[in-house]
Amino acid sequence: MEEPKEMQNETQETIQTPNVEQAIQSEQTPETLAETSAENCQSEVPQQETEHIDNEPTATTESTEAEFAQSNPEQTENEVDEEPTVDYSTMSREELTEALKELLQTDDITKIKNRVGAIKLRFAETDREAKKAAFDKFIEQGGNKDEYEGGDDEIAQAYRKIYNIYRERRQKHIDEVEAVKKHNLEQKQQILDELRKLIDDESESLKQSYDQFNAIQDKWKSIGEVPRTELNGLWQNYHFLVEQFFNKVKINKELILLDQKKNLESKTLLCEKAEELIVEPSIAKAAKELQSLREQWREIGPVPVEQNDEIWARFRNAASQIDERRREYYEQRRDEMEKNLLAKQALVEKAHELSAETPSTTKEWNDISAQLDELLKVWKSIGPVPREQNEEIWNSFKGCIDRFYAEKKQHFETVKDEQSENYNKKVDLCLQAEAIAKREDWKKATEELLKLQEEWKHIGPVNRKVSEKIWQRFRSACDEFFKRKSDHFTTLRGSEQENLEKKEAILAELKAYSFGDNKDENLGAIKDFQRRWMEVGFVPIAEKQRLQKEFRDTINKMFEQLKITAREAELNSFRETLHTSKGGHALNDKRSQLIEQIQKLRADLSLWENNLGFLAESKQADLLKAEFEKKMQNARQEIALLEAKLKILDNENQQAEESKKEEKNNQPE
Repeated sequence: MEEPKEMQNETQETIQTPNVEQAIQSEQTPETLAETSAENCQSEVPQQETEHIDNEPTATTESTEAEFAQSNPEQTENEVDEEPTVDYSTMSREELTEALKELLQTDDITKIKNRVGAIKLRFAETDREAKKAAFDKFIEQGGNKDEYEGGDDEIAQAYRKIYNIYRERRQKHIDEVEAVKKHNLEQKQQILDELRKLIDDESESLKQSYDQFNAIQDKWKSIGEVPRTELNGLWQNYHFLVEQFFNKVKINKELILLDQKKNLESKTLLCEKAEELIVEPSIAKAAKELQSLREQWREIGPVPVEQNDEIWARFRNAASQIDERRREYYEQRRDEMEKNLLAKQALVEKAHELSAETPSTTKEWNDISAQLDELLKVWKSIGPVPREQNEEIWNSFKGCIDRFYAEKKQHFETVKDEQSENYNKKVDLCLQAEAIAKREDWKKATEELLKLQEEWKHIGPVNRKVSEKIWQRFRSACDEFFKRKSDHFTTLRGSEQENLEKKEAILAELKAYSFGDNKDENLGAIKDFQRRWMEVGFVPIAEKQRLQKEFRDTINKMFEQLKITAREAELNSFRETLHTSKGGHALNDKRSQLIEQIQKLRADLSLWENNLGFLAESKQADLLKAEFEKKMQNARQEIALLEAKLKILDNENQQAEESKKEEKNNQPE
């Protein structure tokens, strides 16, 4: 809005003078000229609300223009210049770079400012999206976010190189304009010096003075803008010197009237031009032209008093219609922006509603992301909103989306960590399952494998890329085990009937066996039957218990028949076990176990004997004593049996040592 004020100030730098040459040729005397000139000077000065400004209300027009400029903040220099509007919202970074390059082909750098600004905003948006996509891809590929370097890619570098060329050209243009203004200031200061000399010079005739004055005034008007900081002081000096000149020469009233008629013709032409602008299709062009006409109107001097109101009313009427069209245009734009504001407020509320939810599954996160992306597309399709609310509503909308995606990023980072941990757990289960798949202790292995399957169910999901692969690995191990188990028991069931027949034969042979008088040989025969029985494999489960009971009952009857006690049978079995053992550490471990069992039984026996001393004489105490006596008797028998086993073990160890020594002595040197 600064430019119109400057242009208004610029118009004040021109003071119109009558045609001096006609005045000189008239019959009026210099005294009359001086008298009328002073009057005209007062009517010509724009800053003193003189009779000229009251009769010709230019100030009203200036006030209306200033009020409209303040009430229409959208009215900018670029809109007045009517720079073409181009939609860059759908262009990619490559297209934006090419568009900027094409714009720089123009010679006038001031005619592309708005389009370059639009390209800059759009490129910043697409460049952020490209950098975000590159970062997300880096993270998805397993990269560490702390190691991510980012930076501009080739497209961004090419764009910034071209944009820097634009900035350099624009800065050069600004520097050139400022240099011209400084030069104009120097020229106008020289004109002020010339005007001072003209005022001080008494040797010139009236006609010569006016000729020089008119030449000075033409030169003043022909000089362009000066620096804004110097404008006011420069104008005041010029106004003062012009007033001094008029005070010196006093222009004739008749000369003023002649000049007023000339001014009337000029203002009539301006009215006609203003009326043509009423039907101008382009609001921006009409506004710009009207501003130029107003500046010209201010520079034209007064008209005859009787035509003043009429000509001003004509010009004002045309200007008012143009202003009304412009006002209606901006009011319409304001209404559209208010509607856009309501639409965007609805999108903000919807975005708040969506981002307020906390999804529990990946699908829900992605569904809400898709809805927010759709809201963003709708947002871009809606036009602008009032400037004073644009940043606030955009920040509110963008804040919702940014917060949601920040939470989504954090959620998926957590999920990724959990999936990684779950993957490690499942790999561990796979290793265990693969180890179990090779075992043949079917019952225990089956229990362990079923337990692993149950654990697998309670482990959370893993990354989709490896989910099927790790599951197939675990399932293959399970399938391998159960196939081997199935094959084993299928083969086993085929031999169970054969094993049944073998055990039936052993049982029949056992029942028909006749024992001799040698006790040790009889025990050896029984042991042989037991060994052969154990070597036969599984039998059908329905016959297992019957066969086992019948075999055990037959063995017990043989022990009774041969008068062999259970103690002798157990010691004999223990001795046989020692013969089949590998010796060494196994025998030492067995000896330690026997000693530990004997010590524990002796400790229990001592405790029970001690407790018997505290029992009083009563019926209940007698029952307890009987129970303790039975326990103690069993403990003594068990100790005796263990000591017998220990003795047998020591004898076996001694015989083994002697055998080793004898073998060593018999070895050739």
